Amino acid sequence: MERREHRVGILVFDGMKMLDLSGPAEVFSEANRFGAGYRLSLVSVGGKSVRSSIGVQVPVDADASDAPAFDTLLVVGGDALPTFPVDPGLGAAAADLAPRAGRVASICTGAFVLGAAGLLDGRRATTHWQHTALLARRHPEARVEPDAIFVRDGTTYTSAGVTAGIDLALALVEDDHGPDLTRDVARSLVVYMQRAGGQSQFSASLQGPAPQTPVLRLVQDAVQADPTADHSLKALAARVRVSPRHLTRMFRAELDTTPMKYVELIRFDLAKALLDAGRNATEAAALSGFPSYESLRRAFARHLGLSPTRYRQRFSTTGADGPRGPRT
Repeated sequence: MERREHRVGILVFDGMKMLDLSGPAEVFSEANRFGAGYRLSLVSVGGKSVRSSIGVQVPVDADASDAPAFDTLLVVGGDALPTFPVDPGLGAAAADLAPRAGRVASICTGAFVLGAAGLLDGRRATTHWQHTALLARRHPEARVEPDAIFVRDGTTYTSAGVTAGIDLALALVEDDHGPDLTRDVARSLVVYMQRAGGQSQFSASLQGPAPQTPVLRLVQDAVQADPTADHSLKALAARVRVSPRHLTRMFRAELDTTPMKYVELIRFDLAKALLDAGRNATEAAALSGFPSYESLRRAFARHLGLSPTRYRQRFSTTGADGPRGPRT
């Protein structure tokens, strides 16, 4: 069967993150083994080879100014992009290539290149969580979503840090070829079906620095050690010998959340892992500490906008014989 060619142009530059290039490129390449027709071309300003973040010299196929129109334009990220102004030539290259592309996507801090090219104005966007505030300040016309894995706004896609580029590439493959081929790609690469774009960039247990207050560290340790235990506000406050009101004030002041929201996020992370491992929604609710399936369903609706059952069907790597983990 003849494959329709889909041209993917990847804009690279000195100091680019190697994984920002290699992760999505491997997804597209692997998709070709299952019937896709992606043709990858690397372009740079001036057509010169570039040196990656790990010191490897990467040759390119063309000067960005001479490149043909692409079906997908992908812009990688680099550590210098949030620190220094985007090179005018790099921004101009993106601005020139984007209108001729069917869709435009950035990986991690590549969003700063899109921003410099004026491609994020009036659009929703994201980048690595460490740099979302800076992206919002630098490009106030963009609507930055600080905790999304990736964001799609029309034909413009932006993604979070490094491995989120793999999630985004899988989402692009699914847009082109549907979920069945994409599951084959995910299993072959030994990754799960892509995470939902609105899913948090990191688990609740890893969000932000560890609290400085010993009381809060004790509470976090207790919740993480056994999410299924009694972690009502009254029980947590009694555990550390403070009043419920004082514990709530401490959480708000240092962690910008409440004890109950924190407990829910820990249980939510565990429930997702259980669903990924093949548990059904009722089992995941019981084993993660939610008092009922209905409370788990409400948590999923708040955080992902879909039900636990839909999450399990949509975002777990599955085969015809039911959910299973990636093949090794």
